[in-house]
Amino acid sequence: MANGTKQITTSDIRKKKEAGIPITMMTAYDFPSAKLVEEAGVDMILVGDSLGMVVLGYDSTIPVTMEDMVHHTKAVTRAAKRAFVVADLPFLSYHGTVEEGVKNAGRLMQEGFAKAVKMEGGRELAPLVTRCVQAGIPVVGHIGLTPQSVHQLGGYKVQGRDLEQAQKLLEDALALQAAGIFAIVLECVPEEVTGMIAKKLDIPVIGIGAGVTCDGQVLVFHDVVGYASSITPKFVKRYADIGETIREAVAGYVQDVEKRSFPAPEHVFRASEETIKQLYGEGVATK
Repeated sequence: MANGTKQITTSDIRKKKEAGIPITMMTAYDFPSAKLVEEAGVDMILVGDSLGMVVLGYDSTIPVTMEDMVHHTKAVTRAAKRAFVVADLPFLSYHGTVEEGVKNAGRLMQEGFAKAVKMEGGRELAPLVTRCVQAGIPVVGHIGLTPQSVHQLGGYKVQGRDLEQAQKLLEDALALQAAGIFAIVLECVPEEVTGMIAKKLDIPVIGIGAGVTCDGQVLVFHDVVGYASSITPKFVKRYADIGETIREAVAGYVQDVEKRSFPAPEHVFRASEETIKQLYGEGVATK
């Protein structure tokens, strides 16, 4: 369990890489899940646009809007007093002008109270990253499998398997680091490529489906605890099956209501005997 409520900072995260201490990050989308994640001692909470699939029921992250992200980020930051909260910039919220991208990044901090934003893409984002950093907005990069580009990539496939792709990932990571990101997420990348990139970068590399050679790991809360998570990718380790527990609990409730065994006497409030007599007349049993 976490001790104290001292707010984790970008400096603390960088120092973990320097000290060789793995960084823990988890994706959460609302107050109760963020509260549990915070209490468990996670360093960073990501409000991912994966909420589109996990919480809102879409087939991808593409339909997620800025309003969705601000709404969920506000809920998470109300719970997270210690963990460092990063919020995703959703599809097309930062692919127009640099000014528009900075404005939307600023919304996640001003309205959502995030401590940083995350954006998917490579060296083409360098001007936006630099401008955000100049405006006081910490940025986390995201390369490898980038879900917002899933249709362009041809599906959810591992990235960086061949030398050309691996070299491009490294070049993108170095360009983003030079532009000012303080950490980067590598998604679905071969472990050997992850290790090479992590050694070349001064900033923390956080992996998801990228092996153990990076500086930290991130997984989705719902996947980790088995909460209505229908698909379990290869890189996910499930630590509980909360979904089954919830289904059993609700099924028990349904049965009790149908049998009229709930509410039982201990769940019921009683009026005074005088009130009952006034409502029903003298001769009515009160117990």
